[in-house]
Amino acid sequence: MFAFYLLCVLLAPVGFTVGSVIGALIFSYPVGLVLHFQSNYISAFIALSCLISVIAAWSFWNKIKIAELIANAEKEKARTASIERQAMQAQLQLLQAQIEPHMLFNTLANLQGLIAIDTDRAQHMLAQLIVYLRATLSSSRAENISLKQEFILIQAYLDLLVIRMGKRLRYTLDLPSGLEEEKIPPMLLQPLVENAIKHGLEPKVEGGEITVSVRKNNNQILLKVSDTGLGLAFNFDKNISIDRDRAHVGNANIRERLLALFGEQATFSLKSNAPEGAIATITLPALA
Repeated sequence: MFAFYLLCVLLAPVGFTVGSVIGALIFSYPVGLVLHFQSNYISAFIALSCLISVIAAWSFWNKIKIAELIANAEKEKARTASIERQAMQAQLQLLQAQIEPHMLFNTLANLQGLIAIDTDRAQHMLAQLIVYLRATLSSSRAENISLKQEFILIQAYLDLLVIRMGKRLRYTLDLPSGLEEEKIPPMLLQPLVENAIKHGLEPKVEGGEITVSVRKNNNQILLKVSDTGLGLAFNFDKNISIDRDRAHVGNANIRERLLALFGEQATFSLKSNAPEGAIATITLPALA
């Protein structure tokens, strides 16, 4: 700032003198007489230049400070977002800790029974369990995973349940090849699949079918899990929103994660399927 003031003070008389000479030459006035006359105003002109310089320097300083404050605010915002992502990752690990032991113990119990009566099915169940655990371990350590990885995890999970439920469980996975590398947060679909089986298909005597599909609409990814199970409760609100769905741990976790990661850009709906069952739909912005 001091250098700026000094520069203005030094250049003001130079500019004043040069301008006076140019003006005198243009209008054919005697240069010496003009400079003698203008010399009486140099001190006032320098003082005015200094005043203008002070105002300009103060304005520039304010702009710099505002820019610094904005930059600091953006850094704080980024730090807060990073903390939120870490919290979501911790919640994901907590969700996995809630899901996996129950499923793992049931699978091991079934495996123990199958070893004695059906070794081929037991070997198949063990192979699927290994695939599931490997996929789970990989996804739990990543901030985002590809849809292909998520579907590998879901297929291994469903194959394990098919061995347990037999013909009572049928499933379809619909992942277009062009969407395999699209990125999503991990463990978004499995809680929905687990809820569909636990609350829809497993209690139903004849079982049913579950379909997991993905579509892309402009810059949005649509994830859908539909089943033909028992369906929603009679008094269930078909227009349930992301803020009101607190029925199950998996749904609540998804709701909170979507709000923290995407805000209003993501939606989660749960509605009845026709003629029976339920449909869970997640819409989120494309990450890749």
